[in-house]
Amino acid sequence: MASSLRLLPDSGRASAPSPAAGPSGSAKWAVGGIIGGSAAAGVLAAGSSALALYFARRVITPAKFRDADQEVLAVIPAGRSQHVILAATPETTVDGVYGFFFDGGRGHARIGRILSYSPAERTVLREVEAVYSGDFTTARRGWWSGAAYPDPAAMGLPSEDVLIGVDGGTAPAWLVGAAPASEAAATDVWAIMVHGRGASRQEGLRAVRTARELGMSSLLISYRNDGLAPSASDGRYGLGTTEWRDVDSAIGYALQQGAREVVLFGWSMGGAICLQAADLSRHRQVIRAMVLDAPVINWVDVLAHHAELNRIPSSVGRYGQLMLGHPLGRRLTGLAAPVDLKTMDWVARAVELRTPTLIVHSVDDEYVPYGPSAALAEKNPEMVTFEPFNTARHTKEWNLDPERWERQVTAWLRQQLAPRANPGGLEPAPGDAAPQ
Repeated sequence: MASSLRLLPDSGRASAPSPAAGPSGSAKWAVGGIIGGSAAAGVLAAGSSALALYFARRVITPAKFRDADQEVLAVIPAGRSQHVILAATPETTVDGVYGFFFDGGRGHARIGRILSYSPAERTVLREVEAVYSGDFTTARRGWWSGAAYPDPAAMGLPSEDVLIGVDGGTAPAWLVGAAPASEAAATDVWAIMVHGRGASRQEGLRAVRTARELGMSSLLISYRNDGLAPSASDGRYGLGTTEWRDVDSAIGYALQQGAREVVLFGWSMGGAICLQAADLSRHRQVIRAMVLDAPVINWVDVLAHHAELNRIPSSVGRYGQLMLGHPLGRRLTGLAAPVDLKTMDWVARAVELRTPTLIVHSVDDEYVPYGPSAALAEKNPEMVTFEPFNTARHTKEWNLDPERWERQVTAWLRQQLAPRANPGGLEPAPGDAAPQ
């Protein structure tokens, strides 16, 4: 997000006015010098309440627009390819492969390795690996993204467009089949990819090759409020407390198509959604494992981090959290039901997590601090494996080093997908699960 309020983007950023520049900021900081006593205290309290409400609403309201915060300085022909000169930022100066969206999102290019970097001029020259849509030579601004590919076809993978029944209608998904039996042993385990807040199903494309080579079909889903699936009745994010139902529907779809078990992949808020599904889904017993990339393990920690980033007093940030969780707060936030942040604190609930889970998380993640991920693995080493990255920033561990990401995830999943001893030779029926 541009200006000073930045709230959990996964593949792009949406803009919001600076709290300090708006009415709430002026009320909070300016009035104290004009009036005193109880009147000033009342105005300050009102200003703090307004800022807390603004903060709370930004967390749960889907952004309508992305902030084109990255400047394109020049696009240079390079034989049959192109190079691009970009303004140097903390994102563009990290090596790897990334997506770049321009022309309001209608254009999409895949940006590759760094060719040169000039700290003095604050510019970076990078290779343009592909332009999927739009005229990149006319691009002047855009946004950096972890979504390097627009669809499975861009990766050379066959896919099918399918619809999954969810609350309010149907949600589109891509179904990418497992590799042929000659390349990988076919299994009846499916991978379900769950993108993060403000992102799309494109985010999960980074894991499809890994799943495919392990013999898994991949279902890259959409869910409520992401612009493809039906919106929730209140038009608000539930931060995982509502979205998990769409993952539950996706698991049901996979079972109907012949899957016996699933592996959930989740990025950022998608990780929080997967954890909720593993806890609450009627199909939770068929969730064989989870691979979570930069997941939200504890929303209280993340929201406190964002309050600090935006120079919002901690007391105001806590008040915003209270608005999200209190039954009366929904009248102000627009939520249909309160969001219980404490039930999504998986550090506190570590021993309750009984699904084998791999967490991949960069220690320099600027949006979702890695501390809770490491703490969850420390508290529940039997179930949770933590693989730290460095310099990847948020949800871009694969982008930084695809080979390492795929190698680590593949090795861990091979262990989880190995045949399990089944005393007595009895097998559960497909879809069996404990009653809710």
